[in-house]
Amino acid sequence: MTRKRFWKLGNRVFNTHYFDIDKDGDLIVREGNNQYNLRFLAQKFGTPLEVVFPFILEERLEDLMDLFAAQIKALKYRGKFFYHYPMKVNQNKEVVMPLVSEGANLEVSSANELWLVKRMWEQETFNPKIRVICNGPKTDKYIRLIDELQHRGLTVIPVIEGPNEVSVFGSSRFEVGVRVDIPPSVSVQSRWDKTIDKFGFSEAELMKLGRMRNLQILHYHIGSQIERQSDILHPLRYALQVYAKLRKINPTLDTIDIGGGMPIPYDRKVGYAVTGLVRQMLTIMREYADRHRIPHPNLIAEWGRYMVAPAQVTIYKVIDVKAIAKGTAKKWYVVDGSFMNDLLDTWAIHQKWHVLPASNLHAKKLVKTWMAGSSCDSDDKYTGQNSYVLLPDFDPNTTPEPLYVTFLDSGAYQDPLASHHCLLSSPAKLIAENGHIIVARKRESAEEVGKLFGW
Repeated sequence: MTRKRFWKLGNRVFNTHYFDIDKDGDLIVREGNNQYNLRFLAQKFGTPLEVVFPFILEERLEDLMDLFAAQIKALKYRGKFFYHYPMKVNQNKEVVMPLVSEGANLEVSSANELWLVKRMWEQETFNPKIRVICNGPKTDKYIRLIDELQHRGLTVIPVIEGPNEVSVFGSSRFEVGVRVDIPPSVSVQSRWDKTIDKFGFSEAELMKLGRMRNLQILHYHIGSQIERQSDILHPLRYALQVYAKLRKINPTLDTIDIGGGMPIPYDRKVGYAVTGLVRQMLTIMREYADRHRIPHPNLIAEWGRYMVAPAQVTIYKVIDVKAIAKGTAKKWYVVDGSFMNDLLDTWAIHQKWHVLPASNLHAKKLVKTWMAGSSCDSDDKYTGQNSYVLLPDFDPNTTPEPLYVTFLDSGAYQDPLASHHCLLSSPAKLIAENGHIIVARKRESAEEVGKLFGW
């Protein structure tokens, strides 16, 4: 088995086709004829370090848009497809702007996120025809900002999620949406607790709302990291039934927004056939619409994690090694960053990551390790997918070259959820694009972190 195959690199199904190993055994990222050596970046800029690759964002969005366009044409589907990037997944400018530049619309969940859209719009950094969907509970500040931007000509579509929002938006002369709660009878396996759903309306409640002046979108959300395609298709079938009933009351209704949920193969064990899924979705929608003699609905997807997770890596340096007397792993590798702070999902939802060294990828002597973060918390650890992380055998006292460890797919949610446990600094952040390296965020000083806490 080649080292490239061993580390599961160069595989489009696993989103690792951007990664390769050079002749010296270093991990590199290829952007056309440009390539970025992750060991060099870690040595030059220090660790912990996040590296963002905007070209990956652009390619993934282009591929998705092309896929839908091809399937719509092949199936003679008469509705349109709109991609809306959910900003909550990662609001950093170096993530949002590449997606917008390639044609993404936006989805926001708070007044502050909508304020960022307003700022970008006023600076004329994107096409004024961009569409913005507003989800989440609508505070007074949120409502005022929606109203302001609508009257200034930006297409802002609030999705009604509660009774008070019906009174605010139900008679609006601007486009609105409404959220339906998928019932427990439509079971879905995902990383989301739906025992009691605080969002949206039941089907019965929706029908009692009566006619709304400009209802155009029926929205639902089924969870996160949905790995079985059937768990995406079953809720879609249910939503189509609700859509048809609701359209009899609201003839302006013409779009279904399926929310997010597309997974990322973090563990690199099972891939995901997106082409087949898109074809099945459009086929189900076409056949249902034809059978009920209604126009083919437009389709909106808010697949955020799927879009941005592969576009960032996080790199740590191993600063100490400790023996493990009894355990699946043989050694603790202590790193110079914190999983609880930098990769919070490691602790919060026990996320599994694809981890590999940034150098010495040709090493034949590997060891089963557990990884410890540099905070004082016993939960600040990562113990791998199979109860261990396989890495080159390393001793910082005898090995002249440092060992850098790379976590793939860190682009979704980790920055927005990041914290400062033990007052540790956030990683520095680089942007790698067109063969150039830009420092997007310097590593925080003790003074800068202290100011966040009033010092």
